[in-house]
Amino acid sequence: MAQIKKQRIVLFSNSYNDSELIGMGYLSQHELTAKLVNRVLKSGKKSLAYKIVHLSMLQLKEITKQNPIQILEKAVQNASPTVEVKARRIGGAVYQVPIKVARPRAQTLALRWILMETKSKSRKSIVLNLTNGILEASKGSGMAIRKKEELHRAAEANRAFM
Repeated sequence: MAQIKKQRIVLFSNSYNDSELIGMGYLSQHELTAKLVNRVLKSGKKSLAYKIVHLSMLQLKEITKQNPIQILEKAVQNASPTVEVKARRIGGAVYQVPIKVARPRAQTLALRWILMETKSKSRKSIVLNLTNGILEASKGSGMAIRKKEELHRAAEANRAFM
């Protein structure tokens, strides 16, 4: 029992060590990881969200032997849409008009889609689901990429209403 408590203290300490990613301080220092923590957040339990994202980052590092923040950035970049469709009232009719997406909005959509995939799968744990969701998005597959392509197809189909 004492062994487990020692290990938890080391894993979840607040010290920042970029090369080893032992502490959780790096999560709040990087913009994307902070957004991811806020998206994982449930019922106001931010410390639990930090632990989930931290363990997921450790698994990503273990699996890929690369910096997990770079993998997350690549996953968000792959899943970020460039256009989206909004309803606009023109005259008396309502049309679906494609508009360009700003970078922060695109990142938010990408993270939302990655987490939707995480929550829809019924694997062993949310940490494993989040790790697999990020890995799939970074490789260019998965539900987040399909959502992006679906949104782009809808924008292309409604391009005449621009």
